Amino acid sequence: MNKILRPAIVLFGVLSALTGVAYPLAVTVIAKAVFPVQAAGSLIEAGGKPVGSALIGQNFADPKNFWGRPSATTPGANNASASGGSNLGPLNPALIDAVKARIAALHAADPGNALPIPVDLVTASASGLDPDISVAAARYQVARVARARGVGVAQVEALIAQHSEGVRLGFIGEPRVNVLALNLALNPELSAASR
Repeated sequence: MNKILRPAIVLFGVLSALTGVAYPLAVTVIAKAVFPVQAAGSLIEAGGKPVGSALIGQNFADPKNFWGRPSATTPGANNASASGGSNLGPLNPALIDAVKARIAALHAADPGNALPIPVDLVTASASGLDPDISVAAARYQVARVARARGVGVAQVEALIAQHSEGVRLGFIGEPRVNVLALNLALNPELSAASR
């Protein structure tokens, strides 16, 4: 019995040390050396203090700010500890009602807007934490944001152009805008207030 137990216990200890300590430590050290920003959570700072992550959406409700993609996380929107979509199918009445309510809210916030509503402004992503919106979704909101801030439409459109990112590697994904970065550009007082 001792001949069987001893090698099993030694092997268990060696593999636990390799896979539970050495490997994660090596990956962490390499990640911090090669991808320091991503390894630290892709934090966005304002005034030297972190205000969010470029990878996790935030809930912006003020008409002066751009609104991100709806979140299906529970118990509240953009809950990073409960990442996940709604799991509602396209014919589910609850999803249809949620989309109709989001469309009505967009029309109520900007009744004169005749542009077609981009789908990412009324549907949640699979993660429920999407930090980006399409360029079309940002452009849809330009008139509301400009009017609420008392600035020109061209000024807001210029900020969208400055913060737009193209497709990755020339073919992956769609052009997009990070909502937190765009709202920070709209709110320079946040950088000063957080100092």
